[in-house]
Amino acid sequence: MVISRDAIFDEQSMLQQKQDKMLVAFEQCPGIPEKDVTVETCENSNSTYGGSNTVDLQNYSLARDRERRINVKAPSRFGFEDMASFALHISSDDPVTFQGAITSQEKGKWMAAMVEEMESLRKNQTWELVRLPEGKKAIGCKWVYKRKLAVSEKEGEKFKARLVAKGFSQQKGVDYDEIFSPVVRHTSIRAVLALVASSDLHLEQMDVKTAFLHGDLEEQIYMQQPEGFTQSGDEHLVCRLKKSLYGLKQSPRQWYKRFDSYMIQIGYKRCEYDCCVYVKSLDDGSFIFLLLYVDDMLIAAKNMHDVVGLKALLSQEFDMKDLGAAKKILGMKIHRDRSSRKLWLSQQSYVEKVLDRFGMSNAKPVSTPLANHFKLSSELCPKTDKECEEMAKVPYASAVGCLMYAMVCTRPDLAHVVGHVSKPGRRHWEAIKWIFRYLKGTVGHGIVFGSQQHDPLVVGYVDSDYAGDLDDRRSTTGYVFTLGGGPICWKSTVQPIVALSTTEAEYMAVAEAAKEALWLIGLVKELGLEQGGVQLHCNSQSAIHLAKNQVYHARMKHIDVRFHKIRELIASDEILLQKVHTANNAADMLTKTVVTDKFKHCLGLLNVCKC
Repeated sequence: MVISRDAIFDEQSMLQQKQDKMLVAFEQCPGIPEKDVTVETCENSNSTYGGSNTVDLQNYSLARDRERRINVKAPSRFGFEDMASFALHISSDDPVTFQGAITSQEKGKWMAAMVEEMESLRKNQTWELVRLPEGKKAIGCKWVYKRKLAVSEKEGEKFKARLVAKGFSQQKGVDYDEIFSPVVRHTSIRAVLALVASSDLHLEQMDVKTAFLHGDLEEQIYMQQPEGFTQSGDEHLVCRLKKSLYGLKQSPRQWYKRFDSYMIQIGYKRCEYDCCVYVKSLDDGSFIFLLLYVDDMLIAAKNMHDVVGLKALLSQEFDMKDLGAAKKILGMKIHRDRSSRKLWLSQQSYVEKVLDRFGMSNAKPVSTPLANHFKLSSELCPKTDKECEEMAKVPYASAVGCLMYAMVCTRPDLAHVVGHVSKPGRRHWEAIKWIFRYLKGTVGHGIVFGSQQHDPLVVGYVDSDYAGDLDDRRSTTGYVFTLGGGPICWKSTVQPIVALSTTEAEYMAVAEAAKEALWLIGLVKELGLEQGGVQLHCNSQSAIHLAKNQVYHARMKHIDVRFHKIRELIASDEILLQKVHTANNAADMLTKTVVTDKFKHCLGLLNVCKC
């Protein structure tokens, strides 16, 4: 039997005190007249926003919001020893609820952000107020607040408020059907940046304000009116959405369909090899490119006049924000030196945040991402309950995810080691901390495009590590392709089958790299670059002979037929397979752990250095 104390709350007096506090808070909120502020006492009242064509603050009524107690508990994967990392992970000054926003110290700025969002919704005619039909259910919505740091010293801190629909309550086949929406590939971004550097193109950036609001809905969706804004007399009505709204499952797809149709309408061609890259051939023989990643756009062209013309067309159709010369995209910093035709792409601020998040900001740097004494295998994974409990206290998956994003964007030097630490174990966690120490010493490293010593053509390097996997003795394939002197595409992966010889392992690696080379040929051709055949460098003479001569060795007939596609590509001159010395093979660091001198040499071959 458990005996606990009981408490009786005087809710009437507490409610009156809360109302008095809210009245004082609203009176201090700038930009809203005192006579227009009302506090509703009905517990179930929801504040609403009317669909009038003019914005009148007198029609806005700030409703009382019941305070919510949010108990944030550390997940089971964080133990007591890592509570500091967990606290850093969840700490934020941004309000979580509407009540928190209007009672915070920056309540005036948050209110101005919400009014701006509501004005944008009204301007786009996002919804209309109607009675909820019988048999229909209205989904909820909530405010999401975000304080954005200043991009430059001139710009101050920005306060953003976004009205988000609770799309998790949607039902497939009723409220939505298809939800897939493409985004531009990182390889395409780097390829265009390489062309910008080598051809000295103008590079501008634009952002779509409330991009999802431009998409047209194909389903009938009803939503509750937004919290905090109401029009007297329409409290019983709901919003019938006419435009896609943030939070709806189909919103990204509807926005992309709307933007894609407009770009084709104004004469641009959607690339077949990346449907988020749009190209238009101009009268002077040059090209203008547009890359789309949800609502972020990069525009590149030879003449600034063409860029300005495209900006004007986009601004007429959508609510755009001109960001000027491109400085940052997807967390990657862009720095240019047009006099030397060079462009740097780095993630220094992101790496610094990752190191600070996992408490490695003051770690001692090392020269390579993984040392030779790390022999990682599944045998080192936790087996007993005690070992599993200890590893559950470590933020392992989060650390690997942070490393993977850096590798995908600007750090090909991490491609091999990220694959090695994908299995959780105490020894693997020590390897991750070693990688963090390497990042500490190379926090400013990035990719350099536009070196005068390199031709603006796609060049590839491929290598393999025979039977390098300690678990099932499969080999590792590694390849990297450069354009304009910098890497645009790289990969390090374990081969799908066990190779019986080093020749077979190298041959399968060449076949895998050739598939990526075919895609790159098609992409750069659509970007206006006459590539011809791709030079693919391999350090295995036997694999080169096997690819060029179909009867090179009778004992190779067991190799899967799908790998022999490389022979057709070589015969058609689409792939120019050439011998390269192992010392000059940049893909060597993608297949195995190499010594410091060799690792730095590979980085130099790829133009991965301090920006």
